[in-house]
Amino acid sequence: MLSNDDTPLLSIQNLTVKFKTQEELITAVNNVSFDIPKGKTVGLVGESGSGKSVTSLATMGLIPMPPGQITAGKILFHGNDLLKKSEKQMRKIRGNKISMIFQEPMTALNPVFRVGSQISEVLRLHKGMTRKQAWNYSIDLLNQVGIPDPKSKIKAYPHELSGGQKQRVMIAMAIACEPDLLICDEPTTALDVTIQKQVLDLMLNLQQEYHMGMLFITHDLGVIADLADDVVVMYRSNIVERDHVHTIFKNAKHPYTKGLIACRPMLDGNPKRLLTVSDYMLPDGTEKQVPAEKFEPIIKPDKSDIDSHPVLLEVKNLKTYFPVKGGIFGRVQHHVKAVDDVSFIVHKGETLGLVGESGCGKTTLGRTILRLQEATSGEVFYDGINVMEQDNKQMRKLRSRMQIIFQDPFSSLNPRMTVGDIITEPMSIHGIGTNKKERFERAQILMRKVDLKPQHLNRYPHEFSGGQRQRICIARAIGLEPEFIICDESVSALDVSVQAQVLNLLQDLQQDMGLTYIFISHDLSVVNYISDRVGVMNQGKIVELDTAENIYKIPQREYTKRLLNAIPKGIPKDLVL
Repeated sequence: MLSNDDTPLLSIQNLTVKFKTQEELITAVNNVSFDIPKGKTVGLVGESGSGKSVTSLATMGLIPMPPGQITAGKILFHGNDLLKKSEKQMRKIRGNKISMIFQEPMTALNPVFRVGSQISEVLRLHKGMTRKQAWNYSIDLLNQVGIPDPKSKIKAYPHELSGGQKQRVMIAMAIACEPDLLICDEPTTALDVTIQKQVLDLMLNLQQEYHMGMLFITHDLGVIADLADDVVVMYRSNIVERDHVHTIFKNAKHPYTKGLIACRPMLDGNPKRLLTVSDYMLPDGTEKQVPAEKFEPIIKPDKSDIDSHPVLLEVKNLKTYFPVKGGIFGRVQHHVKAVDDVSFIVHKGETLGLVGESGCGKTTLGRTILRLQEATSGEVFYDGINVMEQDNKQMRKLRSRMQIIFQDPFSSLNPRMTVGDIITEPMSIHGIGTNKKERFERAQILMRKVDLKPQHLNRYPHEFSGGQRQRICIARAIGLEPEFIICDESVSALDVSVQAQVLNLLQDLQQDMGLTYIFISHDLSVVNYISDRVGVMNQGKIVELDTAENIYKIPQREYTKRLLNAIPKGIPKDLVL
């Protein structure tokens, strides 16, 4: 059970939060209770929509009322009920005694103010510092959170900083007043694994240094394995399990927790299929009785002869440079070498993984192969056809054989079109199907193929979850019966359980349709699971290319080793044999 403390720093007791919609009253948090002891970290785990963030917003007094309403419960901080505090009283606590780091730093930071001004505001408001004192202390804070050249960076606007640096600014703001409680709401979800590791290590060190209590919210149990003391698991607004982190990983009781632990790809195994929450639990939340052999790893089909397959894609000395202009006359000052002299081949039926940090050039490489971005020089041959020499009409015909699944399923779907129109539009453009009725019938088949209901073709994208929207993108891509698909970070924005379902779906489609993939990701554990060979990209170049097994077991480059070391192990350190 959670650590016993006579006077917990924060005690949430029987909290219930509801939201009123036009149709009904939705319970977002249902009778939730847990404690956060002083100086300890509690991990709050669950999928999107489970009620994690609403619980944290209630603690901060940030639930919008209406439509939200807290119908029951207490939130005791140092023994005082925060729900009975006025807004004026909460302002003195918020950012001072309780701080919060939000998931997306770009939307949490004000884009029109320099980061120094935003950190200084907290210090002047809560600590009564002068403008000069707050500015100098803000420089010290930026140095403390590991931002290089803090005297220069303090004058920067948010858009001038990288994702990791913006998140560090958020951390600096959060710890500025040395709070007693730090709430971290998915603070590393959008970050590369290397930056994620740096941020997690930083937060752990700061938590120990300041002896703060910390509530760390995430959908990934692997992330909190090395971070949390206790774990609270939420599912559909309820707490289904809570215990010490070691007990959760060694002897999880609830089927939902078991599913969350099992669905994350691990580097030391390569099963044909990932287990998902649905393998452990029925829709009503009860445990599924499944034969033991279901949980035994199924080895992937042997692809040791992949080199004997025909070459489908050949990239030769490909370069994509972006000019950077400056000066009064806007002359080109230098070039950003997004893709710099890249060469490789992909065989039919193969999955080539491309892995690297943000900015390494992997997405630009994928777009250049499809001519969505024009190359500076080099050649791309698809099934013997020189892609770079095709005119617009020829390229449109070729794209029916080459498709892409983008990272963000919401922005890549037209919000004004129904799902049926989204899936059938490419068929209409490429002349597949003789009439609208026939194309709609094909769309129904595609919906079944990606495990969605055909009757939902008349719905709009906003009516689906993130995982369902990604399935719609996959249905649209395979509707043209392509031979080759580029998956550009297509699972990075998904919950780990939904990610496992989509990865399994991609594997099934490859086997059924004989597809060839380039799978782009910053997560080596995901790439290792789905790929036959892996190319590691850094600064526009492929620095290492080998089988997935060799990349993991005997990496040659220091950069690859750093990526591997940054991956959450998914098990507490002192439980590793």
